[in-house]
Amino acid sequence: MEYRDLGKSGLRVSVVGLGTNNFGRRLDDPKVAAKILHTALELGVNFVDTSDDYGGAHRSEQFIGRATRGLRDQVLIGTKFSPRSSEAADGRERPGDSIERALDASLRALGTDYVDVYQVHSPIAADSVEETLRALDGLVRAGKVRHIGCSNFQAWQACEAVWISKTRQWSAFVSVQPLFSMIDRQAEKELLPFCAEYDIGILPYYPLAGGFLTGKYRRGQPVPEGTRMSLAPNQARRWLTDENFGVLDALEAFSAERDHSVADLAFAWLLFHHQVSSVIAGASRPEQVAANVGSAEWRLTADEKEQVDRILDGGAN
Repeated sequence: MEYRDLGKSGLRVSVVGLGTNNFGRRLDDPKVAAKILHTALELGVNFVDTSDDYGGAHRSEQFIGRATRGLRDQVLIGTKFSPRSSEAADGRERPGDSIERALDASLRALGTDYVDVYQVHSPIAADSVEETLRALDGLVRAGKVRHIGCSNFQAWQACEAVWISKTRQWSAFVSVQPLFSMIDRQAEKELLPFCAEYDIGILPYYPLAGGFLTGKYRRGQPVPEGTRMSLAPNQARRWLTDENFGVLDALEAFSAERDHSVADLAFAWLLFHHQVSSVIAGASRPEQVAANVGSAEWRLTADEKEQVDRILDGGAN
């Protein structure tokens, strides 16, 4: 397993991270979740990503807490919370108070007294950016949080937050978690250059575009029952397009010529970007964890990366 710096945090994270948004939901057996997590640790995965709303009511965090009893020193845990605006507060509780309350609930669920990375799950309302960042800095100073990050932020939103934190001498974001894959490349335009300039680690989620890049979905065929896209029609409409199937055909040919799968290519392409610290990949079986770890072993050359980019841009291999 390769390990990379998570921005300026000093944390060294495995290039494959374990995503747990299906724990407590599609995967509702804590024993299976524990087996997945233990397999990940055995294979060198040390970063586990979750959220207080995964599975509903902290269930994903609870599954992780059970699975990591006695193993806390072997795992780096990143969890998330959804910010509230000042206008949403009822006058008795400010956004900063709600953040600490959310963190305390996550700590109880996880069975720990700290989290390694506490991430804002979505952009902060304009009226409470400074208060939210002040509260996060307080949690770091209190020792409940080692580092902070954000998820689903545009580059300008992350930059604003980092700038405010730096000017106030508060703890600043060390990571950004965007939707990023060979099929969803918006992060390349502004987020990647920003993160490179400020040395912020990138934690891509949905690296396989909801499973599209595994090849389980085929042009003109019904969506397989029980798959992510059968349960999320909006994702099916987004990814199962004629244009994307054309790209997939070319990617399959490129990968097959090199004795690899498109899933292998998906990880290799993301990890070619040096600012990517860990690719967040979910699993519903231990075998999928092993497959994800194996995929990350492919190292693209600069020439191969250029060829893939031409395919993604609609050009020939």
